Amino acid sequence: MRNISEYCHSTNLIGVATACIASSLFNENPKPLHIAGTRESASGLFEQLTGQHSPDDCGQLFQDYMCVVFGFETEQRLGDDASGRRRYRNSYLRLIQDWGLDSNNAQGAVLKGWVESRFGLFPTYHKQPIASFSGKPWMSYIEEKMNSRYHNNCIYMQLDLLYEYCQWVIERFRIPAKRHKTLYRGVNDVDDWIIEDENKHQKIIRFNNVVSFTDRRSVAGEFGSYILKVEVPMVKLIFFNELLPHHALRGESEYLVIGGDYRVNLQR
Repeated sequence: MRNISEYCHSTNLIGVATACIASSLFNENPKPLHIAGTRESASGLFEQLTGQHSPDDCGQLFQDYMCVVFGFETEQRLGDDASGRRRYRNSYLRLIQDWGLDSNNAQGAVLKGWVESRFGLFPTYHKQPIASFSGKPWMSYIEEKMNSRYHNNCIYMQLDLLYEYCQWVIERFRIPAKRHKTLYRGVNDVDDWIIEDENKHQKIIRFNNVVSFTDRRSVAGEFGSYILKVEVPMVKLIFFNELLPHHALRGESEYLVIGGDYRVNLQR
């Protein structure tokens, strides 16, 4: 069994030891997490949010703010540049959309890279298991997460704001839950993920540094013969279905969650 410190940075931007954040003990007894300086750098946004009375109003305000500050339109299209080529500005919405299509594409690598940078957790999987820093899977991940196409519009800063907005909504409205939310994930095999085998149904599983869940057991069952039932702490949520009025993940009620070691109930 690999020690959790083997896939953690010694530093992060949240002021809590990464090994602690990634542990099942933290997930069962969570503490608030904040990315250093993010709310302070957008104090005007959060001041305006306090004057809104519903999650929908807050979501619209947030999306309008992001559109203005980062200069992208709904389709991320800016028109032609001087050479006649079509130009794009990457956005958090485009990243979420592409993650929903394939979490192992280049956009998925960018999202995993953001979690690595801010929370200190290395990914354990990108296209294939990442077992060392010298192997081809790690090098492929590094190449894709650093692709300049996806870093042309302060994408990490956008994701910082998305995370802090998500946590603000949870604090203000207590949705989707106050402390933990029961979520599900369908898989076909868990043997390589198990860190501790407590009994036939209770396992401690090491998830990738960012992972998708759903709050619908029936949806999870469509993605594998095993269903993992997990109590996810709200402080680990990056994104959930009701967070924004306009996004591309509504169909499967998808939740984006910061990974680590979780105690799960294994069901068929």
